[in-house]
Parts: sequence; C-alpha cells; structure tokens
Amino acid sequence: MKEEKYDIKSRNPAELTEFVTGLGEKSFRAKQIFDWLHAKQVSDFEEMKNLPKNLIQTLSRTCAPLSLKQETVQISEQDGTRKYLFMLPDGNRIESVLMRYRHGNAVCISSQAGCRMGCRFCASTQEGLARGLTPSEMLDQVYQIGKETGERVSSVVVMGIGEPLDNFDSFVRFTELLTHEDGLHLSQRNLTVSTCGLVPEIRKLAEYRFSLTLAVSLHAAVQEKRRQLIPVADRYPLPELMEACQYYFEQTGRRVTFEYSLIAGFNDAEADADALAGLLRGLRGGMRCHVNLIPVNPVRGRAFRQPHRAVVAAFKNKLEKNGINVTIRREMGRDIDGACGQLRRRYAQA
Repeated sequence: MKEEKYDIKSRNPAELTEFVTGLGEKSFRAKQIFDWLHAKQVSDFEEMKNLPKNLIQTLSRTCAPLSLKQETVQISEQDGTRKYLFMLPDGNRIESVLMRYRHGNAVCISSQAGCRMGCRFCASTQEGLARGLTPSEMLDQVYQIGKETGERVSSVVVMGIGEPLDNFDSFVRFTELLTHEDGLHLSQRNLTVSTCGLVPEIRKLAEYRFSLTLAVSLHAAVQEKRRQLIPVADRYPLPELMEACQYYFEQTGRRVTFEYSLIAGFNDAEADADALAGLLRGLRGGMRCHVNLIPVNPVRGRAFRQPHRAVVAAFKNKLEKNGINVTIRREMGRDIDGACGQLRRRYAQA
C-alpha cells in the first residue's frame, strides 16, 4: 500500500511544531515553514532557502505536493474575469474564478470535487461528489491566482464547486489558515461562504463566531417550490433554516445574505416577491439580512431561463418597498462557461 504523504500545507503552527520536532529539528523551523507556505506561498520545498538541505530533502520525500496543477484559464473579453481549471493530485478537477471589481479582486473557489446536494439549477452537481478538498487544496486556489496575476486578492468567496459545509472541518481549517496573521492575513470580514442550507452545520459554524459572511441559497420562499430546486430542503424545511440563520446572526452579529436565483416563470412573480418579503419580515431581534438576486445562469441539460430585465427590476422594487436591502448580482464571465461547474464538466467529457 502506498504511504500517504503528510499534508503540511493544511497544518496550523502548533501541528507544524509537533511535526518538525518529531523529525528532530528545532521548533523555530515550524514558523519558518509556515511563513514559506502561507506568507511567501512557495510551490516547491527547494525554495525554502533558510532551511537546512537535509530538512528540505525530508520534506520533499514525506510531504504532499504544495501546489495544484493549472490545466487552463479562460479570460473573458467582456470584463476580464478569469476562470481557472485546476487538476488535483488524484486526477479530479476543480474550478476557480477571479473577478475584478472597483473595490478590489475577488476569488471564488471550490470546496469539493463535485457535489452531492443535487440542486436543480447547478452544473456542479451533475456528476455527483468525488470528494471534499483538503484545506491546502482550497488555499492553493487563492494563492496561485494571486501569484499569477501579481495582484492582491481582496476577498474570497467559497461559492464554487461543492457545498462548503458538507466539507465542514476542511472549511474551518481553511478559514483559520487564510486569515492567520502570519499568512495571507485576509480579514474574516472579506470571506463569504455559501450553503444550500445544511441546518446543523450552520448552527455549528455559528459557534466559531467567525466574522465571515454567511450566504444562504434560498431561491424560493415557499417550501414546496424550494424543495423542487434544492433537495436538501426535504431534510431541513424553511422554518428550520430560518431559525438557524437567526441563530447565526445572534452568535456572530453578522448580516446574513440570502441568494435568490430568479427563474423565468417559476419564482419571479409578484406573489413570489411577496412571499420572500413576508419570510424575511418574520426575522426577529433586528436581524440584518441582504437579498442577492441572481438571474439564473443557463446550464446545459437544464430548461431554466432568465427572466426579462423588467421582471427582475420589478421583483427588486417590490422587495425594496418592503424595506428589504437587495441587489442584483452583476453577471461576470458569461462568455467563458459562466455557470459554476461547466468548464470542469466540459473537460471531463472531452
């Protein structure tokens, strides 16, 4: 049986200290290694110039690779959005996206290779779940994109392929490493995690009291409609989900974002806007929330269509008249396999 290599890039400073002292090295080597991995973001142990040669050789022999293989990148001619396809060491593929805004660069990363949630409008779930990503595989998407562009990553969104809270422990460790003061030191307030509504995990995440933004894929404010789009709604009905969001706000003080994909003829009518407004007005204790309207992305093999712009605007206006903070998501990279999972799927079928 092939010996599994040590995933050094997924380790926190305490674990690194235990590892290097177990090799017979001084404990300060752990801080040096952490700096190389997360501040300088090297991709090869040979680049760690202040380590002794014998330690570099040991790390190269016993530790997992430090970087993913970039297979391709698509660049939008419309807005400069860059979509990356990375290959994992086991041959699975994932996607990441760099989006440029006036306020800075945002990177959207994957948390799993595939997804088992089965959401009807999502290309990521069509091939099922291969496995969750390690913290290092999540981090390296951010690190590689920042290094390739030479531009600072201002914010990170875990909204790519996969359900982050279905890979809970890896996501928590990723958050701790990404925001560590001796690493990239991204502010937790500049990190967003998206979930389709795993109620126990939302409550569990609230206990960490991170300052990140929770984005909940709602997509319908009526239980029967929501379960047609999101199978997990059968396990966690809307009242349970909203209670979990309420609890998250109470524990963290952080505003919750509700993602709402507008699908022509399904959830874009005035009655749907009224239902959404009523659902959010039922939140207690001054809970702050935000609605992000998303004209649905066309996905191969699905019949969903985007509503007309006038319908989207009317839906937004209806919510605003009910005192709800709402924006329409700006579409990025529509000319480069815009829907999450499409580039990966195209390569898998090639």
